[in-house]
Amino acid sequence: MTTNTASSAEPGNRRILLVEDEQTIADVVRDYLLKAGFQVDMAGDGFTALKLAASRQPDLVILDRMLPGLDGVEVCRRLRQSMSVPVIMVTALGTEDDRILGLEMGADDYVTKPFSPRELVLRVKSLLRRSIKDFAPEPPVEAAGLELDPASRTVTHDGVPLALTVREFDLLAFLMRRPHQVFSREELIKAVWGWDFGDLSTVTVHVRRLREKIETNPTKPELLKTVWGVGYRFDNKRYDAVPVSPDDEEGEHGGQ
Repeated sequence: MTTNTASSAEPGNRRILLVEDEQTIADVVRDYLLKAGFQVDMAGDGFTALKLAASRQPDLVILDRMLPGLDGVEVCRRLRQSMSVPVIMVTALGTEDDRILGLEMGADDYVTKPFSPRELVLRVKSLLRRSIKDFAPEPPVEAAGLELDPASRTVTHDGVPLALTVREFDLLAFLMRRPHQVFSREELIKAVWGWDFGDLSTVTVHVRRLREKIETNPTKPELLKTVWGVGYRFDNKRYDAVPVSPDDEEGEHGGQ
């Protein structure tokens, strides 16, 4: 899996791939990105987007959900097979199921149409700040077979590299540095995503995706636990003697 390793987080050194088939929207967003100092490549369909992503190696992708030929969800899934580039999904479908589907395919963030181009640019900058650190990073942390290195933004599990998205990495890093502390989804949205408010199912989906990558049995997690009616915690050992409530999907949605 490849990543773009540009050394600076300044907009002028960052390349954005904008995938949008509605030309008016694409032109407006492109102009805002250019005004903010970013370099911008544009694609109007999913197949062109994949070709440009492979050849141009963007630092971030803004991806429309509804595209001709190959929809945005499938484009996101294929991108995740080859690179860890941050993805912001743009959707005109406002249902929770649609947003969750995009997140489950690997999107780091989503914006619902109609949206403010200025807000979109702010979200782009926020994701890029998290994916590229210009300041001295925190030291590596190890727990329960996991080794997380903020400097290289890499994680290994029993020596095997894990392919994490930007948000997955940030969420895992936040929890690993605070073992056995319980955080609500509201607290995680604010601390990891930097949102004062937002769709809490975003946290639920990212926790589920992390479990699929770090747990031996994701349906019976030993590391990333649900605390019934409160939130989530990271246990820094493989087997926890402290009983917690069952980690089922109904509890994650209904108990928090």
